[in-house]
Amino acid sequence: MRVITAIDLEYPFSGRWLTQNSPAVRVPSHGTALFGTSYAIDFVPVDDRGRTAPFTLASLVRPERPEKFPGFGRPVLSPVAGRVVAVHDAEQDHGAFRGFPSVAYALTQRRRVAAGWIGLAGNHVMIEADGAVVALCHLQHGSVSVRAGQALQIGDVVGRCGNSGNCTEPHLHLQAMDHRDPRRARAVPITFRGGLPRNGEIIEAAPGD
Repeated sequence: MRVITAIDLEYPFSGRWLTQNSPAVRVPSHGTALFGTSYAIDFVPVDDRGRTAPFTLASLVRPERPEKFPGFGRPVLSPVAGRVVAVHDAEQDHGAFRGFPSVAYALTQRRRVAAGWIGLAGNHVMIEADGAVVALCHLQHGSVSVRAGQALQIGDVVGRCGNSGNCTEPHLHLQAMDHRDPRRARAVPITFRGGLPRNGEIIEAAPGD
């Protein structure tokens, strides 16, 4: 694989999505360089008012069903033209953790890191393009619709937004690396259409944009 310094992507979705943990704000964006995550970014699907699921008293005291969230099951699209090099679709979607449950969830973080890439990424698709490998993570169990070796075009559906792996509510984690093995990979900087959204920015994309 040739050396690559950055890769420009299309947004891997349609509809309204809230930007979180953007490398436009800090690097490493998720507080670690493990598994090539230095330039990773998260997108949380939101409704027409820019909101995720309503926060209720129940949210404070117990995990919530992922189906409660507006973006659970939304299609995730290929942001590049390339070839699928890895898929994983065996992890169950777990509850969403907000309020006090999020504190308990944070205490189990060490266990997920010890489990390695699968423990963090959950269900995912990895696409090789332009010398980089783009990973789309936390997909819904049973939703991955592509296979290793398959050629993809920009906008092809690869799966659906889920709550698998290391996540507190349904969202999409995206990162680019210089190797297919995240344990050996170095992070590759990313942009979207030549720019990079900041935390709190809502991206609205239409099919075929």
